Amino acid sequence: MAVDERVRGVLELTRPVNALVAGILTFTGAFIAQGSELVGSAESVTIAALVTVLATGAGNAINDYFDREVDQITNPERPLPRGAVTPRTTLLFSAILFILAGGLSLTLPPIAIAIALINIGLLVIYTPLLKGLPGVGNAAIAYLGGSAFLFGGAAVESLTAPGILFAIATLATFSREVIKDVEDLAGDQENDLKTLPIVIGTHRALVGAAVVLCLMALLIPLPYLYGTLGRLYLVLVVPATLAMLYAGWISFTDPTRGQSVLKYGTFLTAAAFIGGRLATIT
Repeated sequence: MAVDERVRGVLELTRPVNALVAGILTFTGAFIAQGSELVGSAESVTIAALVTVLATGAGNAINDYFDREVDQITNPERPLPRGAVTPRTTLLFSAILFILAGGLSLTLPPIAIAIALINIGLLVIYTPLLKGLPGVGNAAIAYLGGSAFLFGGAAVESLTAPGILFAIATLATFSREVIKDVEDLAGDQENDLKTLPIVIGTHRALVGAAVVLCLMALLIPLPYLYGTLGRLYLVLVVPATLAMLYAGWISFTDPTRGQSVLKYGTFLTAAAFIGGRLATIT
């Protein structure tokens, strides 16, 4: 096998775009926390973003390692099924990235170190232990996605605003993961998976997702009430919130569209936080 194919396969294991986006979310959390004062914390923020990219890449690689047999049927184009990399190489590569991420995190403030180590632990055990547990796997993915914002705030030792965004993103992502499980119901039943909709029924699962979205909506005004973000934040976040609540509603009849609208609503919420922080600078 050509060397460039092996290199390409190793890079693909990390899902590079996914990993880079996670790093950007960490930077976003730090920016929301500090605004223009972020320049003074550039080193910590850069390290935190790099830790996120490395840990996310490692998590994607080890997920492929554990899913290699299933992927031979469902995702044969991935590096392991197509033979671009070996299981041993995948496991070693993942371990190296995890060690680099953990080592770099030790240069950050204590709360950031704790978040990094917890997240690395979850990434390692997700596929073999948590993925198959109804609701638990959804919650783990939701936490890991939202924690990128929290980690950015922890890197600059300011958790209020990024902490709220973390909670909002985590709740929204949990709802989206449940809705996606409803969307994938037929395939999951065929593969004998035990997702939340299969265990408790699709209607109950969608009701649960909608309730979580309502809880999320209650958090939306907090940055304004705390005085962290101004009125522009409210102007920007209201349509995002309405979009996410609408997503929960239409998911009862069209889960595919619902989870898609919810994803964009989450991005709009993050944009509202950024816009609200920019307004406090200018």
